Amino acid sequence: MILTKQYRCIHSSSCQCTKGHLSEDVIFLVFQQLNWNPKLIAALSCVCKWFDDLAKRVLWKEFCRTRAPKMMLDLQSCGSHSVDGNWRALGKLLIYCSGCQKGGLFNNVQIPGHFVYRTRFSRTSGKSFLLPQCRTDVLYVSDPCEHLDQGEDGDVGFFRGVFKSFATSKVRKMLIKREAKLHPKEVCPYCKAKLWSMLQAKMIPQSASVRLGAYEDCIEYFVCLNGHMLGICTLLPLSDSEETSEGETVDEKQFSSPSFAEHVSDFLRCLVCFTRFCVVFDAEVDSQTWDWSGLPSGRC
Repeated sequence: MILTKQYRCIHSSSCQCTKGHLSEDVIFLVFQQLNWNPKLIAALSCVCKWFDDLAKRVLWKEFCRTRAPKMMLDLQSCGSHSVDGNWRALGKLLIYCSGCQKGGLFNNVQIPGHFVYRTRFSRTSGKSFLLPQCRTDVLYVSDPCEHLDQGEDGDVGFFRGVFKSFATSKVRKMLIKREAKLHPKEVCPYCKAKLWSMLQAKMIPQSASVRLGAYEDCIEYFVCLNGHMLGICTLLPLSDSEETSEGETVDEKQFSSPSFAEHVSDFLRCLVCFTRFCVVFDAEVDSQTWDWSGLPSGRC
């Protein structure tokens, strides 16, 4: 990659870098060896405005292309060399769960933002967040970042996403057609742009709660002017028993009690006897034909 060399801070007269900077191509090679470490890129941006400009134009772009190559290739497939917003905002969206503050976007929920080690963004999942007449748009959505046992709010999940070419998308046109109001105070935590509420615009389909595994009436998300999406939902419990009385809680102590251990032991003894019986009578036992649909499945 050929980069234009800059040797002095071109933005601030008060910058302390009076002896000049390293060339851009040297910094590019250094961060390439560091595998585009986002924490080091953020630290470099704080040195001066010249480094901040370099990070926005080059380093964050390479970070995004390295972490999500197929997604970045699709977002740029329309011929643009940039993305809506900027590369730093997109890089932050890839690795940062915004959380929420009391009195902010999501009312009284108080959960601090944090970095996420690994997140999967899916274009297929994004279709579930769009109304049928808007499903030709391209939206990448992350799996929900789970925050369990949040008191009265239950299990809370945060999700985020990004539109491809949001300026020409059907979602944006519909928001404008419906005269959706921008949020008066809050802005996008990734690019600081104004936000539309998809809930107020009545543009949240039922398929969104199904995809997230959440309660239908407990999901809300916003879209900013640059096409970044952030939302919250209340997740359904991992398993639900009809025999459990209303208000009764099941804790781990029940599973460590002697009575439960005895039941497990009896079940295993019966299973061993059944297996021996099948062997004696030359019964063919094929585990792949067993129906496991009734067993509770864990959340990834």
